[in-house]
Amino acid sequence: MNEKLVSIITPTYNCGKFIARTIDSVQAQTYTNWEMIIVDDRSQDDTKQIVEEYMKNDPRIRYHLLEVNSGAAVARTEAMKLATGAYMAFLDSDDIWTPDKLERQIGWMEENGYAFSCTAYEQIDEEDNPLGRIIKTVKKTDYNRLLLDCPVGNSSVMYNVEKMGKFEVPNIRKRNDDALWLQMLKKEKYIWGMPDVLMMYRIRRNSISSNKLKVIKYHWILYREIEHLNVFRSAFHVFWWCVIKVLRIK
Repeated sequence: MNEKLVSIITPTYNCGKFIARTIDSVQAQTYTNWEMIIVDDRSQDDTKQIVEEYMKNDPRIRYHLLEVNSGAAVARTEAMKLATGAYMAFLDSDDIWTPDKLERQIGWMEENGYAFSCTAYEQIDEEDNPLGRIIKTVKKTDYNRLLLDCPVGNSSVMYNVEKMGKFEVPNIRKRNDDALWLQMLKKEKYIWGMPDVLMMYRIRRNSISSNKLKVIKYHWILYREIEHLNVFRSAFHVFWWCVIKVLRIK
């Protein structure tokens, strides 16, 4: 098999506790033609030292330190600019892939002619213990479906750069992954959902994204300031997101 280069996009900030497990899961891939681009948003912990230890023995891992703390969106955009692969795959610095993630997802995409895809994933805690919840995919997600309730796990996404080109991540502190997918869906009609569980998403205590009330304002910014939806449609989507979260908690 002629393996095309996959660029793995990994922004990081103060993930010294988890990033080794993330890198281990990349090095364990059965698909070996990859580059992992880690862009550090000025971490204050030992993230840099941990990554540098891995780089000594694996030239496929690349590290870039931002000049100032700028947020995940800027870090992700910088990683995408540095990428040289025919595919891009996204992996947050506290999540984990199954060993066959790249091989199976690329094979599925090429077999079906898909340019943009995601997979199902499982939630884990800070000690890698499964939380008993698997997030299934939707067969195909278009722009309006994603606005309604994003069924896409960031660290499961992969797309064909040769077909779709490069993108810049909208610069908001949270929900910038949703904002990126919306930009991409203006060029490619669907994100195709692969039903296989190929990623483990880490639920961290006291994370910003775990505070649902704080996240509401970022949804409003996404709908109004980035996607320029009218007030009524923006309010509907914020309300609907709140309803979905309450139902999931119950």
